[in-house]
Amino acid sequence: MTAVSPSTAEIFAEFVPASPAQAQAAAEAASLAFPQWRRTSGAERAAYLAAFAEGLRARKPDLVALQMLNSGKPRFEAEIDVEDAAATFDYYAGLAREMDAGQGKPLALADPALGGRSFLEPLGPVALIVPWNFPMVTTAWKLAPALAAGCTAVLKPSEFTTLAELVYGDIALACGLPAGVLNIVPGGGAIGGALCANPVFRKISFTGSNATGARVMAAAAERTVPVSLELGGKSPLVVLEGSDPATAADIIAAGIFFNAGQMCSATSRVILPAASSASIEEALLAKVRSLRLGGPGLAEADMGPLTTRPQFGKVKAYLRQAAAGGLTCLHGGKAADIDGGFFIEPTVFRDVPFSHPVWREEIFGPVVALTTAASPDEAMALANDTDYGLAATVVGPDADEAQAFAARIDAGHVWINTPQIIFPNTAWGGFKGSGIGRELGPWGLSAYCAVKFITRPS
Repeated sequence: MTAVSPSTAEIFAEFVPASPAQAQAAAEAASLAFPQWRRTSGAERAAYLAAFAEGLRARKPDLVALQMLNSGKPRFEAEIDVEDAAATFDYYAGLAREMDAGQGKPLALADPALGGRSFLEPLGPVALIVPWNFPMVTTAWKLAPALAAGCTAVLKPSEFTTLAELVYGDIALACGLPAGVLNIVPGGGAIGGALCANPVFRKISFTGSNATGARVMAAAAERTVPVSLELGGKSPLVVLEGSDPATAADIIAAGIFFNAGQMCSATSRVILPAASSASIEEALLAKVRSLRLGGPGLAEADMGPLTTRPQFGKVKAYLRQAAAGGLTCLHGGKAADIDGGFFIEPTVFRDVPFSHPVWREEIFGPVVALTTAASPDEAMALANDTDYGLAATVVGPDADEAQAFAARIDAGHVWINTPQIIFPNTAWGGFKGSGIGRELGPWGLSAYCAVKFITRPS
């Protein structure tokens, strides 16, 4: 398989994918390692997790450079990724240290002759399947809580961004993680399918498209094992009347143009107050015109290319559909000719029909659609009129009013008057078609645990 620089469309490395036989061997290794790993103390597991965080930070310059080369991220985004991944391991190291003290918590029962105690047990070997848009980060969100809980893991990175993920294998070897606790199997969909069908695994955690998520869920249903699915989104950003136009514009731009819009949480549907939409639109367009597109060679780049050739083609198809349908394009609307790379101009549409794919479907690129609402109730109806429910943003001059509005949105994570900042102790996951379960925070740890209750004479 090849690693491609999306900034130039050139191959810069080759690597050998795992075979189905190697995927089976990895599953068996995880199974063999589980009995011993589950018996380690929380403090022991915490030490390994802290070593992962330290190892990421020690390799930060190289990982940032690799992210810029393989994913096309601007430097500031690549640096955020490494820090986010390290912070996740630090956070779950802390939770692992606390686990032992919480085990065996007593519970009084209705019969005074009996007493109960509850325990959290690791589920067992787990399969972790991660996407290409945030290498290392989405892996940390899965791997750190799985190891903290006492599970062993087989990780399948995306075939497009495998190289950065291999650092976890290097760190595992360097810190002396027991053999079989972490296994990495690069490859495409066939390897992911083999993991989903393997009876060794007691849980599958997947982040990616809804179409693939449905297949993962179907495979898990064959064996009735639990799944965590972090899927798509078509997230709204609602600006309330009286908001500062410049502030609104900054938050809108960050919500759709960070990582070139390749975020399941991208706030790609923006709902403006009708009375003041013109001033907000003007501020947004000024912001968009100032964005600098470029690859690793442009130190001041604000936005890079799309990460993969297939995604580049998909976004261009949406833009052709928009042009054919006569949508009002205020900025962009086409690919940018930069060094032969997969660049899309930051694109802003206005008054897109609510039945149009640009309004309803996840584009996964730097494309935003603006509309207006005459009242907060109309804005709420538009915000919730989607098959997804992952994330949302509310911008408003009054914090209490914005909070009340946010409480009515069908979304798993809502930001108020802030860009999309995600901390390890918060929750991540959505409603409706955006998936099943939660990552991050204590909920992320619980996703890899089963509750055991023991009843005995007092």
